[in-house]
Amino acid sequence: MEVILLERISKLGQMGETVKVRDGFARNYLLPLGKALRANAANKARFESERATLEARNLERKSEAQKVADVLDGKSFIVVRSAGETGQLYGSVAARDVVEVLAAEGFNIGRNQVHLNTPIKAIGLHKVELQLHAEVEINIELNVARSAEEAERQAKGEELTSVDAIYGVDEDALRPEDFFDPEADGLDENEA
Repeated sequence: MEVILLERISKLGQMGETVKVRDGFARNYLLPLGKALRANAANKARFESERATLEARNLERKSEAQKVADVLDGKSFIVVRSAGETGQLYGSVAARDVVEVLAAEGFNIGRNQVHLNTPIKAIGLHKVELQLHAEVEINIELNVARSAEEAERQAKGEELTSVDAIYGVDEDALRPEDFFDPEADGLDENEA
């Protein structure tokens, strides 16, 4: 199906372009959300008559997104979650958790604006991409820790999942021969 885009859509096209998309994508996403119109003579004429208002509305949305981006870009947020000694989370941090953290700080971001390839499943510092507008993308940092104190230590660059931090043992001092008896040949005395 051919549609006329009413706004810039990444990996598809710019506002005003006529593009060919799959029927389901148009019917289930583009048309219901008002991101496109069916490409026919009447809609082309309608788009051309409304082009100035659409461009003004798009520019307004972009400037609002840019204001939020200027405040958020590079900012760090703390997420406290339960985790095991190795740093593996008992749950995960998904897009909805990122939205909740941002909402607690007073930012109104939708789940579809948070781009996580996979949920976060370990403590540490994680980069998260936010797409506030089709033309405005930023990165924030999530500091996932077991407590606020650990988050502060992680922010300073301290490693919390190393053997030393967990067990108080120097990783570099660990050698395989310390764990095995060099005289043992793997055979039981009765077998020899």
